[in-house]
Amino acid sequence: MNRVRQTAQKLKSDTMFKPCPVDIEDEIYPNGIFEFNITKIIDYIQKNPDSIPLESVLVTDVYNGFSSVNESYMEDVKISRPIILAEIAPGQYNVIDGNHRLEKAYRMGIKNIQAHRLNVNQHIKFLISKKAYTTYIEYWNSKLK
Repeated sequence: MNRVRQTAQKLKSDTMFKPCPVDIEDEIYPNGIFEFNITKIIDYIQKNPDSIPLESVLVTDVYNGFSSVNESYMEDVKISRPIILAEIAPGQYNVIDGNHRLEKAYRMGIKNIQAHRLNVNQHIKFLISKKAYTTYIEYWNSKLK
């Protein structure tokens, strides 16, 4: 899930940060305390396609093999829908939407899958709590040398 490392910047906490709102049927991706509103990310990408363009990624570069997937759901999974990668630590991108699609592509021997890759400044605004935001800032900055 790594990509060529760019010079990462220290993040400064925005005292005016507003957590991303969550509507009743929104899909949330929990990554420990860091919970992202996937529904709002997808809406943002659809409304701003030039800001987060599609790219082809090697399945083996982003597949970790440790995903737990709902096997009964696998048959209906459409791998044509892009996955979403988020820069969780400087230069490290993790799948935050599309684990079933990635698993199916891997099982089918498909080499590439379409993805949207969000850098830290693009995905941080989709955290759903202030505590997650402030903890994330600390986490990110602790990863910088």
